[in-house]
Amino acid sequence: MVEVIDILRQEHRNIEKLLRVMEQELAVFDRGERPDYEVFGAILEFFKMYPDTCHHPKEDIIYEKFKACDPGRAASVADLQAEHREGAVRLRRVAQAIDNVLNDQELLRESVDRIVRDFIDNERKHIALEDEVIFPAILDTLQPADWADIALTLADRYGPPSEADFEEQFSTLRRNILELEEAALARRS
Repeated sequence: MVEVIDILRQEHRNIEKLLRVMEQELAVFDRGERPDYEVFGAILEFFKMYPDTCHHPKEDIIYEKFKACDPGRAASVADLQAEHREGAVRLRRVAQAIDNVLNDQELLRESVDRIVRDFIDNERKHIALEDEVIFPAILDTLQPADWADIALTLADRYGPPSEADFEEQFSTLRRNILELEEAALARRS
């Protein structure tokens, strides 16, 4: 069942692609130009829905098993649920800042940059924490029977792979965002 960790790591790579797109649009904004707010909006929608619907539940199931097997070690590496809550708070700040910009409310460019960059930087730190600290600790701790329990829990939650249509919907949304960004880059060139 260790392949679920590989899936989570691939999801992290996919999230990183969207963080890079967000960073590219932020660079346009920082130059005093108009970024593609459709791209920004699509990325925000992805982050509002995907992590809590698809990604974090899988991590939470694995992390809960890890905590049950070795609570001391789990407590020493991180509080994963708190990390996820903090990410959601930062995302709400970004959404509010972008909404304020779109509604022509007074907001310094530097403030918008700081809020968006804080989200991007902390998402990257969170991904690194999971990839470099939490996942290795989990892999070192969990035994085959633990992974079997996790597999059953995941199957109960998500059903057979053919029923996991929402995963494909998010994959399609991510591809659409990347295509929107390509079009935005072409228009700006």
